[in-house]
Amino acid sequence: MKSFDNKIAVVTGGGNGIGRALVMQLTAAGCHVALCDLSELEMAETMRLCQQAIDSGIRVTAHKCDVASEAQLSAFQQQVAEQHHTEHINLLFNNAGVSGGYSFVRDDREYWDKVFSICWGGVYLGCRVFMPMLLASDEAHIINTSSVNGFWACLGDTVEHSAYSTAKFAVKGFSESLVVDLRQNAPHISVSVVMPGHIGTSIALNSQKMWLGESTDMSAQDIAQVRARWARNSPDAAQLTDDMVRNLAQSSGEKFRDEAPTTADQAAQVILQGVQQKQWRILVGDDAITLDKTVRDNPEEAYSGEFFELANAPFKQVQ
Repeated sequence: MKSFDNKIAVVTGGGNGIGRALVMQLTAAGCHVALCDLSELEMAETMRLCQQAIDSGIRVTAHKCDVASEAQLSAFQQQVAEQHHTEHINLLFNNAGVSGGYSFVRDDREYWDKVFSICWGGVYLGCRVFMPMLLASDEAHIINTSSVNGFWACLGDTVEHSAYSTAKFAVKGFSESLVVDLRQNAPHISVSVVMPGHIGTSIALNSQKMWLGESTDMSAQDIAQVRARWARNSPDAAQLTDDMVRNLAQSSGEKFRDEAPTTADQAAQVILQGVQQKQWRILVGDDAITLDKTVRDNPEEAYSGEFFELANAPFKQVQ
């Protein structure tokens, strides 16, 4: 797909971060876009940023949708067909994601299952629901967002990341399986798996909103759980006051967004270039490229103490 002009794209998680950047760059290239997100406020801002393209005749529609719900995704698909007056789409970006549910052993199952259902279920269901519209196209491409945590299942030797990593491994394996499946059964559809490193997005802050609500007002139980998780890595954290926990949670999310080595705009550029070059495997960021090589060169040592010191430096953040 050398050009995005007059194509039709679906972007999940299009309200912020990489999703918003993809929507903006696609519309600037003449692509019609249907985006979904849980935050109507953030989708409205994405729409505002695309106003120039909209004024030029590009169709951009916003849809509230929980990608973990097949019913809501099916409703989204029907809205895309109706509002874009189409039986087909050309591009499906399964981009929505959330963090949380760190430990399989210690965390509540509710948190673990919710993260998995969004980060894996959103990709699987997105492909299921939109496959008929992809099949109906002359040329199509599926882009599934995994992560470096889709080939390295943690953030360090003291940081559990099991729900997110498990989901992202599933996304990577599923996407790889589609390479041959599509070649055999739908050769006009291509697939890419995207594996970003540390990208400057608000995923940490938005995940807090999902768990706590738009006010991000942490309850006593929320604060206790965060403090206990931090204290497992640093015993001094047990002495943090409630206000300190709230402030650190906010500042760590802002630090993750503002001090990343790769911006969301840069990530979107890499992804779209990879689509145009028909790459089935797209690593985003120098940190992702380095980590991928390091894991591949010595997989047996990927979870050793020495490896963590070498590989985890670009990904260090307050947890």
